[in-house]
Amino acid sequence: MHPNHEAMWLWMMSVICEIWFAYSWILDQLPKLCPVKRVTDLSVLKERFESSEPNLRNPKKFSDLPGIDVFVSTADADKEPPLVTANTVLSILAVDYPVEKVSCYISDDGGSLVTFEALAEAASFARTWVPFCRKHKIEPRNPEAYFGQKRDPLKNKVRLDFVRDRRRVKREYDEFKVRINALPDSIRRRSDAYNAQTEIRAKKKQMELGINNNINNPSETVKIPKATWMSDGSHWHGTWSSAEEGHSKGDHAGIIQIMLVPASPEPFFGQEADEENLVDTTEVDIRLPMLVYVSREKRPGFDHNKKAGAMNALVRASAIMSNGAFILNLDCDHYIYNSSAMREGMCFMLDRGGDKICYVQFPQRFEGIDPNDRYANHNTVFFDVSMRALDGLQGPMYVGTGCIFRRIAIYGFSPPITTEHNGWFGRKKSKKLLRRKPKNVPEEDDEMLLPINGENYEDDDAHRATLAKQFGNSVSLIDSIAVAEFGGRLLHELRGKGCLGRPAGSLAVQREPLDHSALSESVSVITCFYEDKTEWGKRVGWIYGSVTEDVVTGYRMHNRGWRSVYCVTKRDAFRGTAPINLTDRLNQVLRWATGSVEIFFSRNNALFASPRMKFLQRVAYFNVGIYPFTSVFLLVYCLLPALSLFSGKFIVQSLDITFLILLLSITLTLCMLALLEIKWSGITLHDWWRNEQFWLIGGTSAHPAAVIQGLLKVIAGIDISFTLTSKSNGAEEGEEEFAELYEFRWTMLMVPPIVIIMLNVVGIGVAVSRTVYSPFPEWSKLMGGVFFSFWVLSHLYPFAKGMMGRKGKIPTIVYLWSGLICIVISLLTVFVYPPVGSLRFEIP
Repeated sequence: MHPNHEAMWLWMMSVICEIWFAYSWILDQLPKLCPVKRVTDLSVLKERFESSEPNLRNPKKFSDLPGIDVFVSTADADKEPPLVTANTVLSILAVDYPVEKVSCYISDDGGSLVTFEALAEAASFARTWVPFCRKHKIEPRNPEAYFGQKRDPLKNKVRLDFVRDRRRVKREYDEFKVRINALPDSIRRRSDAYNAQTEIRAKKKQMELGINNNINNPSETVKIPKATWMSDGSHWHGTWSSAEEGHSKGDHAGIIQIMLVPASPEPFFGQEADEENLVDTTEVDIRLPMLVYVSREKRPGFDHNKKAGAMNALVRASAIMSNGAFILNLDCDHYIYNSSAMREGMCFMLDRGGDKICYVQFPQRFEGIDPNDRYANHNTVFFDVSMRALDGLQGPMYVGTGCIFRRIAIYGFSPPITTEHNGWFGRKKSKKLLRRKPKNVPEEDDEMLLPINGENYEDDDAHRATLAKQFGNSVSLIDSIAVAEFGGRLLHELRGKGCLGRPAGSLAVQREPLDHSALSESVSVITCFYEDKTEWGKRVGWIYGSVTEDVVTGYRMHNRGWRSVYCVTKRDAFRGTAPINLTDRLNQVLRWATGSVEIFFSRNNALFASPRMKFLQRVAYFNVGIYPFTSVFLLVYCLLPALSLFSGKFIVQSLDITFLILLLSITLTLCMLALLEIKWSGITLHDWWRNEQFWLIGGTSAHPAAVIQGLLKVIAGIDISFTLTSKSNGAEEGEEEFAELYEFRWTMLMVPPIVIIMLNVVGIGVAVSRTVYSPFPEWSKLMGGVFFSFWVLSHLYPFAKGMMGRKGKIPTIVYLWSGLICIVISLLTVFVYPPVGSLRFEIP
């Protein structure tokens, strides 16, 4: 409309960008048409599954709730401090859920002795911390978070012994922190001492055998491996600090260690306070959940598939050791902030229709972020707007942590009943009962039906051979599938039509004790070659092949017909940390965007989704794969104001009333829609604006790089590697709060935003000087170009502030890049638009 014929190239670029932005906006808005809010009633859950009176089915009043296995993943003790992991574990051990039904597994993919001994310390401290939390109903049950609270700790406390107990536990925790922090040095000193003794013994043995003929030559020494030693005087089977063969991060044996044994189903009360017992626990159940340390085997030449491979190893090991019907996975820095979070999630899983729910996703909430949230670390718009909206469709996406899974859904099985959506926009719906394997199924069919979904389970050799091809040759693992499926069933009175249920009280039984054979079998399923020629990582477990394995895993479940639920609790369920440094934040966004590009060019593109996925859910997943490509048009669009100012042309011939009314109408419409989102979601205008700013910052820095990396992987097969994001351990004593926010670390991702800022700033200066000194100034064109330049600069303001470092001290490299860009811009401007009346020199 009204193109500027003197600058058709400028108008055409603007129109193409606007068309793409409109398309992208529609993809973003369509899944938001059906937002929902859910609430839970914990009293109903307790009434159904935890009877206060004995009955025939449950004479001992045991809990009838299903078991939950909690997975915590860590990979590097340097970037993920063991104290952070230990606090997360302590919050899990103190959770408000039947003790005998909870098992906690720690996956240490780095095989670090520091992490191992930190967990041993945490298991010891838990004997004091957990009873203290139960006795005084402490929230949150992460000791670092609890003792670091700024509010009054005596609020709502009525027990007279609370102050004394808190003082004793606080002192014990301070000593616990000191022991954890001293572990690296104590392990190093211990290992040096043992290695020195070993070397002395080796020399002595040489002398006794008469092997060393040059004993008087001090330059010749006995060479022994620099081992890392455990406190019991034995070699550590995991990673050594010297990275010897068979003991490096990519080459070490598998390790499983039970730190806390499974609890008995009957309560066990403690004793009065004395020298050994800091807290009077005569009225408190002092049992602790099972705690297991797992470090899977790694060997050279095997693809270990990063976090997804570690999670699958935990799935297999836990199936043999505890086999909880549900799985909660957490990152090492995401702790349980609400001790009733598991119960909140189980309200959905065990309610009517819950047997079609594959997972319950909780929102991620973060601590340690600057009050202004400069780089939109809270991701409030995503977690409180987009995810709530998806909950009204087929359910939210899986975001990698804070999620309770149904174990059989992780195994790749389809739900008992599903709905297929056919026709235009999926308007034709038909329910499908998935109880028996249909005849003549094509080999390429992705269907996996529950082998125990009928009343009669045929345990024939052919059937077990099929399961062995899918899950591996572990008999215990295959046998556990039927048990896990039964544990996840609804009660008979709540089951749906065509679904199986279980009688009340059927889970109120004592767990079978672990024996040596079960532990040996668990070690065998975490070997690096166990997954060979199986479906692990393809259809079973966490899916391999993407840096965003969480999104792909959730997509596969929705594609089979499962639903998911978004559980927003009144008190945050989990809390964690997020990188507040600009460089770390850009690298994090780069990893997410690169995974989205991988999804777009893979079979996990929503264009190839099955009829079991709703149309709008398919649109949401398609938008996940395509959003990084918006950065190409965004880069061009951010340069248009500067190009307009340099050339003295505008996208339209003149700023007439029609153009202004159209621009104002579109702007007001978008603002009204934004206010509507803010209103129903409950977020603040500040959160929405920060999200808009970082959308442009990420779209001009990390997203273009992600598109390039994704294309290189697809076209040239160049693999993509990312460094682990460092986890904050909190501000040290005497260190300024949020000091990491002001720390400047250069990355090439910063170059495009710097170029855009400099072009727009210099362009404004050039345009203003041209207009002021022009005999016929065109103020309308100047105002149009300056307005859009300020729009770009206002969005990039947090980025510019991050470039200034602490107290406006701009790093030297920023000056160098800015100066180089200014010189290039000036030379190009003089070349393209030479000054009027300029002299031309000719060489005779």
